[in-house]
Amino acid sequence: MYASPKFLPAGDTALVIEFGDTVDRHLSALVLALAERLEATGLPGVIEQVPTFRSLMVHFEPLVLDAAVLEKTLSDLVADLLAAERTGAIASSGKTFRLPACYDPALAPDLDTVAARTGLTPEGVVECHSAEIYHVYMLGYLPGFPYMGDVPDALKVPKLDSPRVKVPVGGIALAGALTAVYPVESPGGWNLIGRSPVAIWDLRRDPPALFAPGDKVRFEPVSLDTYHALARRAAEGPLVLAPEPAREGDGA
Repeated sequence: MYASPKFLPAGDTALVIEFGDTVDRHLSALVLALAERLEATGLPGVIEQVPTFRSLMVHFEPLVLDAAVLEKTLSDLVADLLAAERTGAIASSGKTFRLPACYDPALAPDLDTVAARTGLTPEGVVECHSAEIYHVYMLGYLPGFPYMGDVPDALKVPKLDSPRVKVPVGGIALAGALTAVYPVESPGGWNLIGRSPVAIWDLRRDPPALFAPGDKVRFEPVSLDTYHALARRAAEGPLVLAPEPAREGDGA
């Protein structure tokens, strides 16, 4: 974490507030808390906020909101935020979801490779991956693509040497310290260890993205038969995946 956050202009319609140069839950908590505080001000001219691993980008309408006014507002909010952090942890407002995940080899083309690289059995990979509560750091790359961490050290593997041309919707993947679920069919270079029947990006749903930065995700192993049954239901309409009640220890 930087001694003082950096304020970086991104053209004449956006401002970036950068808290540090690492990927960790502490920085993420600060980024998300700042976004919540800015939204609560209702500052006219703010168009959109985009949280990332270590920074917050604020898009604004310069004909309505002067860049200097926005920077002063954000600077004051950051000062209040850091003061609040010194007296206690920053509370997380994210939701917790339990996502059905099928790790059957038929849907997990890289499961054996990940097992060989890590020295675990395929069953051990599944057990290790599904035992964690993952933090959604940010959405990016594809609509609704959740960058989630932190993958246990025992499961950290590099990206594929040669990316796939086509990764199916719902592919559950690993790369380094992160795990993700592919929201749409696309090329991809992450290791595929399973698949979820739940559409995490669905234009029939409002909002289309199931997850948001700050949410927590648990992967719930299901059988291949259960996966296919849920997939048939999903084809008829969006599967409703209600967030779990907040539990102690689920925070950032």
